[in-house]
Order: sequence, then structure tokens, then C-alpha cells
Amino acid sequence: MLEQTPSQTVGPFFHYGLVQGDENVLVNEHTRGERILITGRVLDGDGVALPDAMIEIWQADAGGHFKHPADAQSHAADENFRGFGRADSVNAGAYFFQTIKPGRVAGREGEMQAPHINVRVFARGMLLHADTRLYFSDEPANADDALLNSIDAARRHTLIATRVESNGLPTYRFDIRLQGNDETVFFEI
Repeated sequence: MLEQTPSQTVGPFFHYGLVQGDENVLVNEHTRGERILITGRVLDGDGVALPDAMIEIWQADAGGHFKHPADAQSHAADENFRGFGRADSVNAGAYFFQTIKPGRVAGREGEMQAPHINVRVFARGMLLHADTRLYFSDEPANADDALLNSIDAARRHTLIATRVESNGLPTYRFDIRLQGNDETVFFEI
């Protein structure tokens, strides 16, 4: 009789080969802009922290420029800002990034978008990554952001990083819930 192989889920292996250290620090002493800290946890549908997820972010610099050839203004991008970072959640589901608050960038129709950070999540059991955005709770431009305001008002808060008190850098808390109550809004890209 033939035996079937057992089913397997994807991961958890991300932090072993993809996070070596300091990929979550996007700034140096010469980077322009307001330095911030982003903290959070990756949670499953039951609210349990995932200790083996990987989070990637990419964002504009303080002037609203991406260091990428697709940005027509990439020549003006801050050379001391990486614009891309990667962190794992091996510490009880927690992750953090040292970065800057991004500037506003133009959308596809030329409309100005609120400052935001693009977020991609990789986790066990997920065959495809999940993409979302992080907006800032103290940003007045959120009121005019077309994408943010296209989200159902009852779920919009899942895209907002809350500014919290800290003794150091301005800190924004952004928990990522992969499913269940208060599941983070994810986008098809």
C-alpha cells in the first residue's frame, strides 16, 4: 500500500535565512527627517503572537522620494536613508523598525497621499505574503488620503499606527492581525 506524505505548512523559517541583523534600522546619523520607532506584534486569529513571522517595510524618505528607478524623482532621494527594512517577530511576536516619518508622495492620479509605510508580512501557513499600509495616528493628511478613505470606516483603524508615549524616539504601535477580530486590512497588489 502506498503512503501519502504528510501535509506541511509554509515556514517557520524566515528569520533563519532572511534576517541577519540590523535590517530593521533604516537610518544613520546623516539621515534627514524625523526619526521614529515603529513597534508592534504579529498576531494570529486567536490573538496569539507569532514568534516566527517576517515583516518587510518600504517607504519614501522625508521629502517624499523613493530610492527606486520607478520614482522619477529618485535622484533627489536621501542617500543616507535605506527606504527598505526587514524584521522578524522572534521575541514573543514583537518586531520593531528604526526609521523616519515619510513625506507625502503623489498617487497614480497625481493626488497627494498621506505619509504611509508599505508593509508586507510573511508567516507560517501563508502560501502568499500579505500586503498592507501603515498610516500615522497624528497625521492630519489622513483625512484626504484616497486609499485610506476608501476602506470601510469600521475597519480603517487597523491601518493606523497609534503614537504612544516613550522616553526616546517618537514611537508608533502597529499590531498586525492576520485574521479574526480586528483583522488588519490587506490589499491585493
